[in-house]
Order: sequence, then C-alpha cells, then structure tokens
Amino acid sequence: MLNVEGGRFRHCDGVSRRSFLRVGALGLGGLSLADVLRAESIAGTGSSRRAIIHIHLDGGPPQMDMIDPKPDAPVEYRGDIKPIGTTIAGLHLSELMPKVAGAAHRFAFLRSLVGADGQHNAFQCQSGFKGSDPGPAGGWPAIGCVVAKLLEKKAGASTPAFIDLMQGRGLVRNSARPGFLGPASGPFRPDISSMFKRELEEGMKGEFSRLQAGHTTSLRMNDELTLGRLEDRLSLLKGIDRTRRVIDAAGMMGAFDSFTAQAYGILTSGSIAEAMDLSREDPRTVARYVPPMQESKLAHFTSEGPQAAKKLLLARRLIEAGARVVNVSISDFDTHSNNFTRMKQLVPIVDHAIAALVEDLSDRGMLDEVTVLAWGEFGRTPKVNKNAGRDHWPKVAMGMMAGGGLNVGQVIGATDRYAAEAIDRPVHYQDVIATLYHGLGINPQTTTVADSTGRPHYLLKHGKVIRELTG
Repeated sequence: MLNVEGGRFRHCDGVSRRSFLRVGALGLGGLSLADVLRAESIAGTGSSRRAIIHIHLDGGPPQMDMIDPKPDAPVEYRGDIKPIGTTIAGLHLSELMPKVAGAAHRFAFLRSLVGADGQHNAFQCQSGFKGSDPGPAGGWPAIGCVVAKLLEKKAGASTPAFIDLMQGRGLVRNSARPGFLGPASGPFRPDISSMFKRELEEGMKGEFSRLQAGHTTSLRMNDELTLGRLEDRLSLLKGIDRTRRVIDAAGMMGAFDSFTAQAYGILTSGSIAEAMDLSREDPRTVARYVPPMQESKLAHFTSEGPQAAKKLLLARRLIEAGARVVNVSISDFDTHSNNFTRMKQLVPIVDHAIAALVEDLSDRGMLDEVTVLAWGEFGRTPKVNKNAGRDHWPKVAMGMMAGGGLNVGQVIGATDRYAAEAIDRPVHYQDVIATLYHGLGINPQTTTVADSTGRPHYLLKHGKVIRELTG
C-alpha cells in the first residue's frame, strides 16, 4: 500500500508550505512519447531513448592515478601505482583500472580538461559554468534541468526527466540546481541515504542540516492516507491555490502545482519505486556490478565501499523507466592525505562499476542511446604533499565517456610529463556539456530557454561539441 508522509517542506527560495506530500526540489513530470518524438523531430533526431548517465567522482579525481599515468616521473609524483596496457594500442591506464583497460575500446578518455572552477561541488560539472560566471538572475541551470524544461511534459506523469541521486557535496550544495529556469525545472531527488551510506565531512553536517528540507523526496505515503483521500486533497489544493496562482510573480505556485502533480503520479504509478527496488533485478546482474572487496576495510571515513557500485545499476534502471538524465556520485576523491592508500580502495570501485555499466547497456541494446560520463570538479596536484596526499589542481582534470553514438576507442588531449598541464588539445568543461547536449539532439549554440521574465538565453556561452567524438 502506498503512503505519503505529512509535514512541512521548504522550497529552495525559502517558501514553506504544509503539504500532504513531502516533496523537495522536484523536476517536471515524465516523458510522454508523443511529446518526446515531437521535440526530437524539431531537433532533427529520431530517438525517444536518448539519455545521460552522469557519474560525479566527488572530491576531484587524480588524473595521474587513473587514466593518465606518468611512469617516467619521479617517485614523489607517480607514487607506487604502475601503468597497464589496454585494448587500445599504445594506451596505458593505471593498474587500479583493469576492467576499463580491458574495455578501453568502448571509452573515450579526456586527458586535457581545462577551465576548472576549483570549487568543491559539482555545479560546473552539471552546467559547464563556474559559480562566479555572470549570468541571469537566479544563475545558470544544470543540464538536467534544461532537459526537464525542454521536454516539459503533462502534469502527473510518472517518470521525471531529470533524477539526481548525488550524495555528499553535490547534494548538500544543491549542485544540480535549476537556476533561472525556476524550481519547477529542478531535479527529482529520491532519498537514497538508506540504500547508500555516504558519511559527510564535519564541516558539511551543519550545512546539510540547514538545507536538507526540500533536498530529497520520500517515496512513501503514511498509513492514514488512502488513495481516495489523496485524490480528494489534490482537488482541494487546486481549488485553494487557484487565486494565489494568478498573482504569483515568482512562479512558485506553478512550481508547487508541478511538484504536487508529479508526486501524485509517481506515488500512484509506482514506476520509480519499482525502478529503485534492486531486489527486482536479476541477482546475477546485481552481483556483476559489485567488485569483490572487503567492505569493512575502508581507507577513509568519507569514502564509499563496493556497494556504491550499485548506484550505476540504479541509474540504468531509472533510464529504462523513462528518465533522460540521471546523476550519481561516488566519494571521496578529496585525498589531501594518504592518496595512494585511498585510491587503491576507491578507484577499483569506479573501474568495476563503470565497466559493468557499459557492458550491461551494450547487452541490453541501450549503449548507442545512452551517453555515460564520469569526471570530477578538478584534478589533483602532480607532486605528493608531506601527508602523502594530493591537493586541488584546477589546471587540468580528467574524464571518461562512453556510449551515446560517440566515436570511442581514443584518447583526447595530452599533458606534460607530470600530468600538470595540458600540452595538446585542451578541452573545456563547457565543451563536454555541449557534447552531452548534442547527444540528446539539442544544439547548445542555437537552442534557448527563457527565464521567469520570458527573456531567452542560450544554453552555453562558449562551449563547442568535441569534434573528435561526434565527427
């Protein structure tokens, strides 16, 4: 039986309301096939399954310890992690990534990402913009929020276009925010804390306690609320809010209508709850995603264990349910100390999980339709510090892409002998976001979205589709 928790919730602009649904920053409703086909016909594409799985490597992944090893660098730069060969002639990856190395022909490796903001959240990875970049009132939106807006659907549909499952910094700091599009285009955030533990840093716990109202969404109804009473309350709310909606200049009432209708559709259809129930998955598939590691031996209290790999399986199931953009995160790459010990735990989790995801998508005939991206907010310092750690390094970062019809089996860009700076083919964060839009059939140079005043804005300022991947 479906139940909805009662109580208060607070929107991201501070507006607080009593509701029969406990909902947070929800995106717009799911995808009507007719609407999707119409939108993609305008964009010149013919697919109704194009989607993105966005994997945020929370904390800033070390480029030299993953996809850009430097075996000839001094030991204080390279540490004790060795390179291994791959299925691409001449390409070497870190020995911590044997699964991806064995499937390297299915990936494109970005070794020369530049333009990092240096900020410890996922906003630039979500939008292409730095937090300090000038923009319209409300700020720039995340790509998932733009997709939710462009594919705006009938109220009450059961699958949101944009589902954000990020934990850690990305969740606390609301990195996948809708910006000038307004809260109605925000992400749907199911609460996955009971499924995947991600311990927060001490400094972030207070921040999260102040902001968590509205950050995540419960998918339950309480025992006293039957489906009939839920329908009655939905009708009552529509009647009460009709007058206020007319005079609401900020668009909050329209957003609340979307939240209410979407939550109603989600709760009554059960499609999202089913997609998030991994017990419905073939146990052999679940086991395929999880690396054989000793979960009790965690190298750092904010690092996730091998069960975190199942987040990528969850993302695949949500895409199958109709979502168009799904965010997940794996933490914690913020290795100011004990870098090598921590990477020997964390990188194999990412390696195993992303290789399993790409293979799974291929087996299901989904790989050409779904673009997979894994990256983080910046790189790490080439030289190890006195605590055997690597600090923040915005000069160059790394990424991996697969699927989506991309030209894979290649390396884009190169760095110097220390993996410190890009010396060939620099790729900006906005270029990667532009390429994601392109994979969805959206031209970021010609497509506009309007702010609350009706003023149109292009999706990116200077990002260009990465020609090597799409040409």
